[in-house]
Amino acid sequence: MGSLREYRNLDIDWNMTPEDAVTMYLEWGNNSWHADHRPVTSKADFSNYFVVYAWDDNPKVMLIRRNSEEARELVVLDLPEKIGRRFLESVSHLKGVYAPNQEVREWLETQMDV
Repeated sequence: MGSLREYRNLDIDWNMTPEDAVTMYLEWGNNSWHADHRPVTSKADFSNYFVVYAWDDNPKVMLIRRNSEEARELVVLDLPEKIGRRFLESVSHLKGVYAPNQEVREWLETQMDV
């Protein structure tokens, strides 16, 4: 997979969480229950957003493009060791998929500008 720099002009929804994506794009959740995002009306509606994949000892960040049919991983990157360690501490080392915190977002933004 490519680098984040390739996607620096992509419209990123920094407010999209994994939970919001599931709510919006699964057939039962095709609504804007928080009114933070407009409802999905067709297969052409999509979101680009980041998640932190924390199922492994070393968390990764993934740039996801999701529509009502699929979720594609555009880029997968390991978090730098210190940032990853602090992120895991912030979620009490619970395994899961999370929205990026502020530190992770700042790191991602610098990677997109490199």
